[in-house]
Amino acid sequence: MAQTILHKAETRGHANHGWLSSYQSFSFAGYYNPDRMNFGALRVLNDDTVDGGMGFGEHPHDNMEIISIPLEGDLEHRDSMNNMAVIKNGDIQVMSAGTGIYHSEYNSDEASDVKFLQIWIYPNKRNVQPRYDQLTLNLEDRHNKLQQVLSPNADDAGVWIHQDAWFHLGKFDKDITTEYKIKKQGNGVYAFILNGEVEINGQVLNSRDALGIWDTDQFTIKANSEAEFLLIDVPMKF
Repeated sequence: MAQTILHKAETRGHANHGWLSSYQSFSFAGYYNPDRMNFGALRVLNDDTVDGGMGFGEHPHDNMEIISIPLEGDLEHRDSMNNMAVIKNGDIQVMSAGTGIYHSEYNSDEASDVKFLQIWIYPNKRNVQPRYDQLTLNLEDRHNKLQQVLSPNADDAGVWIHQDAWFHLGKFDKDITTEYKIKKQGNGVYAFILNGEVEINGQVLNSRDALGIWDTDQFTIKANSEAEFLLIDVPMKF
């Protein structure tokens, strides 16, 4: 029997720093909820909006796989590996922090906000050599189907990380239904709805709601309206 946990959008933590509005699915910085520490290897899912001309100053990370998925606007990235890049809607960015990196993120457009998802995954290897990658995805590949955007395999579709994790993005028309097969025994899926109304195994979810599902091999996804969503398939024990 499948196990599930429902996280409604309004139950997330929220930090408003003036220049940054961050909705946090799991405990992060000033938001602490002992019942919301992680979902398996998924440690952080922050839904961030950065004001024009503002950003995150240089700060350190280590032993974490860090994924950014831009939703609106352009985000400039700089890091201690001498990478300088801009990520925008349709891109995905990954960093393996490993032995340690510093990076900064900045919205150089004074007139527009940047919206992006910041995701942290616990790695299955510690103290690896830090690495950076980004990829521009074909948005058509998620129209009424599931587009793989991350996996454990450098030769597979999307970017890769040091963990048995898979990410898929979908942009479905109303009434489109599909089956998702969990990629590895012992994994679960955290489904995060970007917009619209989606039904997973009979549970109705709206924009920014999330459903964790595990102890099953597969589940049904149905779009009750035009909808976009992210599936994060991760080990429940790691």
